[in-house]
Amino acid sequence: MQLFYSPNIDDNSTSFTFDKDESRHIVKVLRKSVGDTLKITNGKGWLFTAEVAVPNINKCLVNIISKTFQPKKDYKLHLAVAPTKMNDRYEWFLEKATEIGIDSITPIICDHSERKVIKPERFERILQSAMKQSLSCYLPKLNDAMPFKSFMEQEFSGNLFIAHCEETDRKSLKSQLKPNTNVTILIGPEGDFSTSEIETAIKNHFIPVTLGDTRLRTETAAIVACHSVAYTNEGHNE
Repeated sequence: MQLFYSPNIDDNSTSFTFDKDESRHIVKVLRKSVGDTLKITNGKGWLFTAEVAVPNINKCLVNIISKTFQPKKDYKLHLAVAPTKMNDRYEWFLEKATEIGIDSITPIICDHSERKVIKPERFERILQSAMKQSLSCYLPKLNDAMPFKSFMEQEFSGNLFIAHCEETDRKSLKSQLKPNTNVTILIGPEGDFSTSEIETAIKNHFIPVTLGDTRLRTETAAIVACHSVAYTNEGHNE
């Protein structure tokens, strides 16, 4: 099954017109014609089945013939991850985290960050592509990049963790996770969080954790954290 995405469809929609790029793909590449069906999601839980009505390469019109709602998970996962020096590594994280299951992502600029500027438009495209590839009906929310200090000024709920590499008292993330509980996890840059950042996080009730016995790259650590949360909740969602 191939999944299409449009945020402009809601559960009241009866028809929809794709933009030029998607229309050309549907008509020219997939060779869809009148009466053929497509699957579309709005990234908010809805899965629509649509029937091609006008296979125009510039404005492909479809009629919505059925809809189903994909229930939300019983927990939310928010990863705050520092941008990596090599942009493609962060993009890899975004793709894989979306496939595994994540709700929101915040790029955080830390004391040791070598990359301080991101391209949110490109990141959004990667999230959308990964959502469609994994046949998920929920698009993760990409928050604006912000300094670590600003991130810490927010209000948080659920379980809070900071994964760092300093040889101090840290607990195993897997031992701390509980099913059906919201989770926020901080992952630092290649040079790790600074000591002051770790202290600030702890003062804000973030629990220091380790993700294993080896030192992980930023993007690998983020995926390990993401999978640990997904695994902990496997079989617990009704």
